[in-house]
Order: sequence, then C-alpha cells, then structure tokens
Amino acid sequence: MAQRTGKARSGKVPNAKKRLRLGLGMMLTLLLVVGGKLFLVQGLDVGGMAEAALNSRMKRTVLPAERGSILDSRGTVLANSVIRYNVVVDQRVNTKTETFKRLETVDGKEKLVDVSRDQGLTELAAALGMEQDALRDAVTGQQPYYIVAKDVKPDIEDRISNLQIPGIVTEGVSKRVYPNGSVAGGIIGFLADGTTGQAGIEQTQDELLKGADGERLFEIGADGLRIPVGVDELTSPQDGKDVKLTLNSDLQYFAQQAIQSQSDKLSAEWGVIIVMDAKTGDLVAMADTNSPDPNDPGRVAAKDRGVRAVTAAYEPGSVQKMMTAAALIEEGKAKPLDSFTLGPTYTVDGQTFSDSFAHGTEERTLAGILGYSMNTGTVMAGQRLSKEQRYDWLKRFGIGEAPDIGLPATASGILTPWQQWDGRQEYTVLFGQGVSQSTLQTVRAFQSIANNGVMLQPRLIDAYVSPDGTEEKVPAAPPRQTVSEETAQQVQDILESAVTEGQIKDAAIDGYRVGAKTGTSESPCDDGKSGFCGYTASMVGMAPMDDPRFIVEVVLQRPKGSIYGITNGPVFRSVMSQALRTYNVQPSKGEPARLPQFAK
Repeated sequence: MAQRTGKARSGKVPNAKKRLRLGLGMMLTLLLVVGGKLFLVQGLDVGGMAEAALNSRMKRTVLPAERGSILDSRGTVLANSVIRYNVVVDQRVNTKTETFKRLETVDGKEKLVDVSRDQGLTELAAALGMEQDALRDAVTGQQPYYIVAKDVKPDIEDRISNLQIPGIVTEGVSKRVYPNGSVAGGIIGFLADGTTGQAGIEQTQDELLKGADGERLFEIGADGLRIPVGVDELTSPQDGKDVKLTLNSDLQYFAQQAIQSQSDKLSAEWGVIIVMDAKTGDLVAMADTNSPDPNDPGRVAAKDRGVRAVTAAYEPGSVQKMMTAAALIEEGKAKPLDSFTLGPTYTVDGQTFSDSFAHGTEERTLAGILGYSMNTGTVMAGQRLSKEQRYDWLKRFGIGEAPDIGLPATASGILTPWQQWDGRQEYTVLFGQGVSQSTLQTVRAFQSIANNGVMLQPRLIDAYVSPDGTEEKVPAAPPRQTVSEETAQQVQDILESAVTEGQIKDAAIDGYRVGAKTGTSESPCDDGKSGFCGYTASMVGMAPMDDPRFIVEVVLQRPKGSIYGITNGPVFRSVMSQALRTYNVQPSKGEPARLPQFAK
C-alpha cells in the first residue's frame, strides 16, 4: 500500500511544475504585451493619442490686430482703432470651483498658491470697478458663455488675465473711431460689423488696414481650468498699416460747410466741391453735401454715403468749351483773337443753336465766345475740327476714362464713339452736351491747362505708414502732355479774360489773378423717361494765373429757381481764397490778361 502511494505522489510532481512554468510563462507574456502597448502609446505614440489628448486640452484666444489709421496730409487722425476686451465667463466652470491654483512670484520665485473663489471674485470686481454682488450674480449659473463686461481697456485686461480665475477669459475686440465725424465721411467710409471695410478708403484699402490677428494658446485641464504650468504660447498680432491721404482736413471742413450752405440756400438735390493742387494732382479737398458720419452712417440716406465727386456723371455743359478752344488752338484751326460773325442763332446741317442771352449780329473773338459762353460761336468755331478730332480731343483730356484714386464706384462717364453721333450730338459735344463725366474728370482736364499742358493723374492716397513709422510713398502715375505749353498759356489767357472782361466777374479775388469757366446743362429725370427735371450748374477755375496752383470746381444739381439767376461765383471765390490762404500762396504780380471779347 505504501509503495503504491509513494509512486502516485512522485508521478504528480512533474505535472505541478509544468503548470507552474506554464502560468509563469503566460504572466510574462501578458506583461510583455502590456508593456509593449504602454511603450507604443506613451513612448512612440504611434496613434497620436498623446498629441490628440494635448490638443483637446488646448484653448485658443484670438488677439486682434490693430486696424491702421486713416490720416490727412498733416497726420491728423481721420479714423483709428482702439483695442478693447470683453470679459466672458463659463458659469458652469466658475460655479463649481471653490479654490484654484495660481502661479505667483513669492520671495523672487514663482510658485503655485491656493486662491479661494471668493478672493478671486473680489479681485475681479476691483479690477472691473463692479459691485461684488453684481459680479457674483454675473458669474453664477449654468450658462457656458456670458459677457460680464464690455469695452475693457488693455491694462485692465492684463490685470484680469493675471488673476487666472477659472472660467474667466477675455476676448479682444477692435473698436473703430472717427474723431472728426462727417468731415470727409464719404471718402473715409465705414466698417460693416465693426470689422470689414464697407465704403470709401475703409473698403478699398481693407487688406492693408486690417493687418493679421495673433493668438494666445494655453492648456486647460479636464475640469476646464487653466493649467498654470502648462503650455502657454503667444503669437503676436501684426497691426495694419496707416493710410495717409492728400486731404487737408481743415480745408475739407471749410469746403463741406460752403457747399452745404449753397445747396441749402438754393434747395439743390446735392452739391460738390473739389480743390486740386495743379502742381501735384493732389486732392486737398473733395466735399459733398449730406456727408455721412462714419460713426453712424445710417443717419443719412444710402445715396448720400458715397463720393459724388467721382461717382456722379452728368452733362458738364459749357465748362467743356475750354477743351474745344484748346483743341482748336493746338490744331492750328483758330487763335484767341480770331473773329467770328455771330447772329442771334446759328444753323448748320439743319441743326439750329442759340445762346442763353439775346443778342444781334456781333463780331466776337474766340476769347469773347468763351467769355460770354456762346453756343453759337462754339459750334461755328468747333466745326473746323473733324468729328474724329472732336472725339479724340475729348479722349485726350480724359473724358470717358475713370480716374483711379482709390475710391469705389468711380464713374467713367459716357463718351459715345464719333461714328455713332447723330446730326446734333456731333455739335453739342463741343459745348458739353451729349457727353457725361464726373466732376473729377472735369477738374483733371482743367489741371492740365493750369500745369502748362501736362496732365497729372489725381491723387488721394499719398502714402502707407507701417506700424514702425516707415512711410512708403504711393508713386504717381506717369504724366502726359495734352497740349503744348504755348497752347496752355493761350487758354489760360482766355479763361482769365472771362473773369476780367467777360461774364464771370463774380469769380474775381482781390490780390489774385483768376481764370474761370461756368457751365449749365439740363438734368434728365431719375426715372429714365424722356424729359428733364432741372439743371446742373457749375463753375471751375484756377488761381493765381501768373503761376496756377489750385483748381476749384463747384457743382449744384437741380437747384431751385431761375437758372439765369443762379451763380456759384461767391462759393468758388470763398473756397479758392481759403485754399490760397491755407497754403500761403503769395498774391499775384503783374497785370492780368484782358483779351478783347469783341473783334474790332
């Protein structure tokens, strides 16, 4: 019996050892698998789980770039931006936090300290200047997004960020401010939703003005709280460039007041004044009636929010006679003192033309035809030019070509090809009917005569200024010679004689020699139907004629009353005088031109 028992025990031992070895092997295998998995996850992170986890803990806050300013020619701010912040709370996070940790400097060393929620809210209330009870109500609740305070200044925002209160974040916003209100309002434009340029320079220069936003990236824990020693990365914003204009804001204000007063007095639908430096092409004033205040553009009608000096095209009327005279002289078809016999009317090719005043048969000079703005004489002299020449000369003076000055919706006007002119239009274009153009196009043409026949492209944007103060001048477009210097001088004498000897005596300015031309045209009704709904009255001139510096044009659309009693002379004289004073232009020397208006 004993022997059988012993044999049985000795037979079981090897099996137990095998099971033990098998169990140990399985445990080692399992440990290897788990260890390998941990190595893959934590060491190699083949599946990007660690990166995904980190990304899930990252919080991004946009740091808005400061929008560039818009400045006048002297650096006066017309538009600028200020950075403000909204203080926002996630009430769910803030409410459940009784204490939090904050990184502070203690005895010259940074260390984490425990801060109670009550202490944090007391400090936040002090920074915001709020009552503690009101602040506590604002941060208590279950709303994930609640604005505690708006328009917080940057220094206060910095204090709030350093408090590191759970659930409290700041959001940067850019606030646009227009310190001069409606001065050059249509030119400056405004922003849509406070961020994107909607009109004027704000719209066309939006990309340069807005710059590039930055961001702050920091790490939060599973409870939504910021980890004090976690990731904290800052990408600084790149502020936008300033846009420096050619405008003089003081002269702009003066011109706006002048045209608004004239328009109101005569109940006109709108009015425009342009002041251009003839030597540079710089637009130093470009005034519209009912100019919008960019701080609140909705207070004026949408039709008044643009810049009619460049957007409104209309028949210019007799101001166009200057171009006809210049073409005749340059082509050798006439001279200022050539004589023309004019009756009460003039008929050519079955088309009859008359003047705005009654007269018998007279012997007029070319200078006298312009000095008294005679349609009859302009057609008689102008028919010496072929139809193609009439068209080409209007094109040479920039008619039909939109000036690019950096504003939206700039009008090209209408200059129909000469092959499509009817029997009357081929003559009316000589005195500014059957063709349309903007006020700026007319001013550009007169500038070329004032500048000895050299046309400069109008300039509104003078330079871009980087945040570091570096100024980048906007290059001027290449000049072009429209007429010779001799022709330009003869046309200047004709324009000056229209003031000294002709019908435009109310344009005269004491101490300065002035040349000018008036214009009147019928204004078609806005409904597009046949017929006219008033007149467009204008005056454009230059001074001082011994060395012309400025071009000024005044335009009124559909003023009320008899067109023969309406004059823009006093307004022209007032604005031109102000321009000459503003830029300290010395009084004229020498005698003015006095070309005879009648032939002997």
